[in-house]
Amino acid sequence: MNAVEYAKPQSIDDAIRALTNAPAGARVLAGGTDLLVQLRAGHVRPPVIVDLKGIAELRRIEVTATGFRIGAAVAGAELGEHAQFAAEWPGVTEAFHLIGSTQIQGRATMGGNLCNASPAADSVPALIAAGARCVIVGASGTREVAVEDVVTGPGKTTLAKGEFISQFLIARRPAHSGDAYLRFIPRTEMDIAVASAGVCLTLDDTGLCTAARVSLGAVAPTALLVADCAKALIGTSLDDAALAKLAAAASAACAPINDKRGTIEFRTKVAGVLARRAATIAAQRARGN
Repeated sequence: MNAVEYAKPQSIDDAIRALTNAPAGARVLAGGTDLLVQLRAGHVRPPVIVDLKGIAELRRIEVTATGFRIGAAVAGAELGEHAQFAAEWPGVTEAFHLIGSTQIQGRATMGGNLCNASPAADSVPALIAAGARCVIVGASGTREVAVEDVVTGPGKTTLAKGEFISQFLIARRPAHSGDAYLRFIPRTEMDIAVASAGVCLTLDDTGLCTAARVSLGAVAPTALLVADCAKALIGTSLDDAALAKLAAAASAACAPINDKRGTIEFRTKVAGVLARRAATIAAQRARGN
């Protein structure tokens, strides 16, 4: 069995070179909470592992005039301890708090949770609802893409050889806005989502919804940004009729699978319920409650 080489670059440029020069199949390690499990189970055997935790730029949370720049190797626990971010984006913070145990949250990262490309990743629907974008770096330069455009299917992303996510960009929360993330799991904690929903919405001074983003997880090959869910909310006071349309649109968007954790019918129904509940919580936060 061939040995696995390990590299721990100290700069983004060094990491790009290491990945570009590595044989096919090289893997990035950000937190390692997915990759190390896959290695121990024998599911992957990369020729090279490039550890990003040594790059200081990828471990920082910066507050800018327009929002937050979060390094892709920032751990979920570190994000949750950032008081300003947690206050402005409680839904995203809640999503990270649901990933595994306290120990896992001390290692698991935003970049790793996205690039592992699991349809049930907890942080992804919350990030999509928040309108988060990724800065992707590689030998060909730097590009910026929306989170929803990174994953193309289970275990698959749009990242080319030598590319990795360096940062996430999340705007400052608009006035009278709120976000929320909910999931259903068979147990009370430390399980994988059977269905999930992230919602972010904005209200005007009269209480009408002027903007909304709704994302669903674990009900399709990738996390979904559902335009019909947003249409069900925008222009309404988020009354029962609007929330019922939201739930129906969420269920209609689902394309789930049957597995041991949930049936197609169950996931489809629960996705609508979660979207409605998350929208209710987001609205309460937008109203300052």
